[in-house]
Amino acid sequence: MVRFAICAFVLAQALAFSQAVKMDALDKLAAKADESVNVSLDGQLLQLASKFLSNDDPDQAQIRKIVAGLRGVYVRNFEFKNKGAYADADLEPIRSQLRDSKWKHVVEVRSKEENADVCIRQENDKISGLAVVVTEPLELTVVYIDGPIDLEGLAKLEGNFGIPEDIRNKVEKKSK
Repeated sequence: MVRFAICAFVLAQALAFSQAVKMDALDKLAAKADESVNVSLDGQLLQLASKFLSNDDPDQAQIRKIVAGLRGVYVRNFEFKNKGAYADADLEPIRSQLRDSKWKHVVEVRSKEENADVCIRQENDKISGLAVVVTEPLELTVVYIDGPIDLEGLAKLEGNFGIPEDIRNKVEKKSK
């Protein structure tokens, strides 16, 4: 019985780690882009980076608190010179992962030129991951935050750890 419990625990941990969105399929787009941003901060790197935040500044102290429970922050941003430099098929590896039953699509905005998707992963009624995919003719941005998310504090992460400042504005603008 003890062996079974240990095996079940190890399996549960392995499954928890396998739920991370794999972003490396997008890396091939860097060669096609005029500009690209690739941020991959796992939990250890986030903890190290958060040590440089001031406890005296209330905003930085709040960011430090938000980051404390995160397992990773991953950002891919590509800016292209010409339309058609990337295809929907380039995003399929990301979108297929977000179709998993643990993910819920909370915002889906479609227009002729710009699209935005916001997905959350829920476990035990708590948000445990956030993915944002914003596509424009000349720009593509994917943000994945792995770990417990406090939606009220999430806005504080914009502009930090490679998360673009205008992600929330793009999504809000398109949802109106």
